[in-house]
Amino acid sequence: MDMGALLAGKRVLITGASSGLGENFGRLAARCGAKVVIAARRKAKLDALAQELARLGSMQVTVVEMDVASEASIVDAFAEIDASGDMLDVVVNNAGIAGEAAALRVATQDFDAVMTTNVRGVWLVAVQAARRWKQAGRPGSIINIASIQGERVMPGITPYSTSKAAVVHMTKSLALEWARYGIRVNAIEPGYIGTEMTDAKWETEQGKALIQHIPMRRLGKPEDLDGLLLLLATDAGSWMTGACVPVDGGHLCSSL
Repeated sequence: MDMGALLAGKRVLITGASSGLGENFGRLAARCGAKVVIAARRKAKLDALAQELARLGSMQVTVVEMDVASEASIVDAFAEIDASGDMLDVVVNNAGIAGEAAALRVATQDFDAVMTTNVRGVWLVAVQAARRWKQAGRPGSIINIASIQGERVMPGITPYSTSKAAVVHMTKSLALEWARYGIRVNAIEPGYIGTEMTDAKWETEQGKALIQHIPMRRLGKPEDLDGLLLLLATDAGSWMTGACVPVDGGHLCSSL
């Protein structure tokens, strides 16, 4: 089965598409011939990416400014998406922020910022999409980008780990509620992935030590998530909902 071919012609929204995993997901969807909607706060970066996606083979590229920390921004973005083309088929809830600090040093506003973006933003985007699909009587697929930190914990990132655990549980709960409408909700739980935002970290002694805890002894690449994303986005995974799947080089299997 050619899962890429199953995505051709589908309309795919990717949040947080201006860099990192979101940028990679945009390229993947474009290569498969999907109609790609890329959303983020940094419109200049989206405009540059849109030109690349058109060259890669996307049937249609739509750029939408969206700040998932703002409900008004999300509502406006969906109205713009509605006006710009066909209804969405797939939503990749990728936008998120991190942050590292010992719990006793985390400022309340920093904790709130992580929860607002990583949890509330995922909720608001998912609900906007699901309402439209339910009203239209058509199926859809939501793919939330969680983390192995939603399953296990490490010191210094409590707000982030807490937010991703919430995304895992939200994924399962929404999958249960919306299955009757043909709306599937699944999550990808990446392990340590090398991106432009994290490359410097992996060159430190601490970063190198963390890599040695991965059974495969290497960082993941954004492309390592491609196969699972295609499975969850297309009819190849039509009987999958509520699944939260780690892609981590075996990290969750490692000893404590």
